[in-house]
Amino acid sequence: MEKNDLKSKAQSLRRNATPEENKLWYQLLRTYPVQFHRQKVIGNYIVDFYCHKAHLVVELDGGQHFEDAAIKRDEDRTNFLNSRGIEVLRFTNDEVRKNFAEVCNHLDEKVRTLIGKST
Repeated sequence: MEKNDLKSKAQSLRRNATPEENKLWYQLLRTYPVQFHRQKVIGNYIVDFYCHKAHLVVELDGGQHFEDAAIKRDEDRTNFLNSRGIEVLRFTNDEVRKNFAEVCNHLDEKVRTLIGKST
């Protein structure tokens, strides 16, 4: 997929975000003290959320991510991002729905660790 196509797809994904993506964005990341971007193009991939300062990608996984082909694609994506010094933090949609406070705390701790200071 070409870069312009990826940008268009990322814009579409932002407009059509899942309820879990919207929850994480509007209840935490949009006003988080360290800037996050939604549906960011990195290489040939579109990641759910990206924090440049922490070199962190946050992915929210729905049920389709647990199928064999998707597991392989996610592994390839993670390897690509890791090779560029970007850590990947994954949560399931179910975790966001049922354990939102824990998801937020875990994400906050990870960002603080990666940037080496309090936010």
